[in-house]
Amino acid sequence: MKLRGLVKIRKQKGYTQLKVSMDLSISREALSYYENGRRSPDVEMLCRLSDYFNVSIDYLINGKEFEHK
Repeated sequence: MKLRGLVKIRKQKGYTQLKVSMDLSISREALSYYENGRRSPDVEMLCRLSDYFNVSIDYLINGKEFEHK
């Protein structure tokens, strides 16, 4: 699963992959894999990313907030 919103929010905040990976105590390679869809984060990591960037998990996955229809 490619996290479309992860790259978007990271770049909006001006954070490098190295900064985010160091702040979350993960490898830069793992973060890159999440961003490129080469690896899917587990639920715990999705929650940590959501908290770190202060966005919903839905935003991390889809690149937009959940909309009621």
